[in-house]
Amino acid sequence: MCSKSLLGFLNVNKPKGITSHDVVSKVRKALGIRQVGHSGTLDPFATGVLPIAVGKATKLIEYLDDDKEYLATVKFGANTTTYDLEGDITQTFDKKVLESDIIKALTAFEGEISQLPPVYSAIKVGGKKLYDYARAGENVEIKPRKVVIQSIKLIEFDEEVQIAKILVACSKGTYIRSIAFDLGKMLNCGAYLIGLIRTKAGRFSVEDSINLDNLSSEEIEKKILYPTEITDIPVRELSLPEISRVQHGMSIDNNGYKNSDIVFLVYSGRIYAVGMVSNEKILVKKLFEVL
Repeated sequence: MCSKSLLGFLNVNKPKGITSHDVVSKVRKALGIRQVGHSGTLDPFATGVLPIAVGKATKLIEYLDDDKEYLATVKFGANTTTYDLEGDITQTFDKKVLESDIIKALTAFEGEISQLPPVYSAIKVGGKKLYDYARAGENVEIKPRKVVIQSIKLIEFDEEVQIAKILVACSKGTYIRSIAFDLGKMLNCGAYLIGLIRTKAGRFSVEDSINLDNLSSEEIEKKILYPTEITDIPVRELSLPEISRVQHGMSIDNNGYKNSDIVFLVYSGRIYAVGMVSNEKILVKKLFEVL
């Protein structure tokens, strides 16, 4: 069993065929603690980076960098209900696309775009998830959402089997399935996702991730990353008198941080609280127990 004070993030490479919650359950079992969560769901058929928060790091998930990178495998020639290989085929096309067609079409996705999420997604409308409406055969209005595509490029294309690998760097909330569908619609040939690897999530990369097969409490303690290592949040070193103030939820003096900045309040390398700068003071926003 691990120390109850264990706090940090684990860069797990989620395998194909299990849910993100399954990964959380495995980490909980390995550590013997309940306080474990994940940042950013991956579909069961997808693999790759799934940041796992351990201990009180679950309070810090909202401060992680939200940008993601994916390697998408797209099959041209058909559409499916879910925009991926898990759905039923709704339409097929005889048209064959060329590599030059794909490269040209991808430029339309660069920058801020308006994206319509898939009907089969976990977005809630009227308190109910979209895939629940879809499974019940009910129609519901889906509103487009603004997302940002920092870069999108064709990595390889097999013209004979009409399968492309596309690398996408994007903001939080981007549906790669929708990109595949919209790309097929733009090229008038249909397309759906047959593979997806999340290669990056903020500071986490798939090259540095660990496999679930090697998951033990000892391995986790060796691989866990302290929050100050994987965020850009500045650190405010506390004095001994300030520790007592922070533990009682009292403000401390601001030493030059900008108004509204979020800072880690740290003593001897340990996070005691998350603070928010308000003019000449740093207010306690989230308090941690002594670690």
